[in-house]
Amino acid sequence: MKRFSIILSAIILPLVALCQTTPEEVFADLNKAGGVYYAYPVTESLNTPAPKGYEPFYISHYGRHGSRYLIGDNDYEWVLKLMRRAHEAKALTPLGEDALKRIELVWLEAEGRGGDLSPLGVRQHRGIAERMITAYPQVFKGEPAISARSTIVMRCAMSMDAFCERLKEINPKLQITREASMRYMNYLNYHSEESNKFTGKGGPWHEEYRKFENAHTHSDRMMRALFCDDTFVTRCVNPHELMWGFYWLAVDMQDMETEVSFFDLFEPQELFDLWQAFNYRFYVCDSNYALNNGLVLANARPLLRNILESADEAIAKGGIAATLRFGHDGNLIPLAGILRFKDCYNSVSDPYEFYKHFTDFKIAPMAGNVQIVFFRNKKNADDVIVKFMLNERETSIPVDTDIAPFYHWSDVKAFYQEVLEGRK
Repeated sequence: MKRFSIILSAIILPLVALCQTTPEEVFADLNKAGGVYYAYPVTESLNTPAPKGYEPFYISHYGRHGSRYLIGDNDYEWVLKLMRRAHEAKALTPLGEDALKRIELVWLEAEGRGGDLSPLGVRQHRGIAERMITAYPQVFKGEPAISARSTIVMRCAMSMDAFCERLKEINPKLQITREASMRYMNYLNYHSEESNKFTGKGGPWHEEYRKFENAHTHSDRMMRALFCDDTFVTRCVNPHELMWGFYWLAVDMQDMETEVSFFDLFEPQELFDLWQAFNYRFYVCDSNYALNNGLVLANARPLLRNILESADEAIAKGGIAATLRFGHDGNLIPLAGILRFKDCYNSVSDPYEFYKHFTDFKIAPMAGNVQIVFFRNKKNADDVIVKFMLNERETSIPVDTDIAPFYHWSDVKAFYQEVLEGRK
């Protein structure tokens, strides 16, 4: 059977390499042009029944915080102030005036909330928790223990709270400990000094990125659409920065409550090009970019080690339903890579090929998550199998198995030990 698995992998892997994001996919849903601002896509997912005789008993989880506002108030305010100034100078076209009115509406909700979890973010985590306990009721029956830990960032702690609150509503007997502490930052949100040096603005990738961003930011048409006074634009507007300012506003509206859109200010190709630049940064700084020499994926080693150790504890002791962890896109993307999830470990160096091999919104949308579900043989407690879920959808890893999409835990653990030791 293992020989058949190896042959099948040889057939499938070339096909996997062809799996890529296309402009048409983004054009069909412009929210995807937001990259990691893409609001969590709630869809019915395949949930393959476990092999006969196996029952779920433990879930290991890492989740990104839910939908949030733009990272700081200034991300809204500087665009608003510039457009107000243009209005006073009578430099706006009718479309520009309308865009200003929309920003004013957005500011009513966003003021003072930069970086905060939005109401949608709360609903996302409540929904994920509900689907988890509904799909695996055996895991959460009775009074099992659950460990929930988040980074010290408020939106992560509030995501954890929303998730745990929904679990407790469904089963009030659950014994959940919730912590947001520096004590756990060394694995929930680890970044080495070496990787920080690489990913910073002085990093060896940055000049090539700057040229790529400039080549993919086509602002002239937008400036003509918004402004009727060329002198005002010349004296007061940085077209490149303003286009990006409107991009952030446009892609984050899906994460807010105010029903306003800015997508009409862009051509679809313009949005796709801006997303390519945004996606570029995440690939280089958080994934398996060919020229970062594994630096950023190595940041996920402490988290992978915690996953293995927590699983060993749950298997040995029993009575532990889940280990819940809450952090950021910059942790989820390296985790998916170091776990070797399908389409999360591709390694290329040509920036014009990045979007074909790495897609940020497919790995780390708002509230994106990894779930590893553990099943035990009812007749043999030492016989443990697992399956892997990315954003509640089954995925695969490069480990031979005769029970796909499930894997024997002994094989998985051995594989990840080799990863931690740098042999894989």
